[in-house]
Amino acid sequence: MRVLSVFGAIGGVMMLASGALMAIGNPGKPDYEHYAVETLSIYLKTEICPQAPADFGGFVQSYCKTLVDVGQPQIKQVIAQTTNQQNFLLFSIYQTTLALPDPLPTYEFQTIGIMKQFYTYQAMEI
Repeated sequence: MRVLSVFGAIGGVMMLASGALMAIGNPGKPDYEHYAVETLSIYLKTEICPQAPADFGGFVQSYCKTLVDVGQPQIKQVIAQTTNQQNFLLFSIYQTTLALPDPLPTYEFQTIGIMKQFYTYQAMEI
């Protein structure tokens, strides 16, 4: 019986320690903004830039990646303004809605932040 009490106490301490580590490792909104800017920039460079229209003598196509790099402060500002964070102590859920000018669609992203990592689990066009 005493052995079970010892194992129960050890298990309880381990659970408390795990919870404390998760709470400490819960990333904040600035961390999310950095992650979102980096992820969106990579997406724009690999998926959107190659499809850029060849209008204006190919200017947009040639300089698309440079424009994305130069525009990162503005991208960060838009993400900061359009993101809602729900903090659950051990993890956070971030919901970002990017409403682009017409005729472009609006996108919604949902990301979980836990243990200093981010996982985007939903990305949809609305």
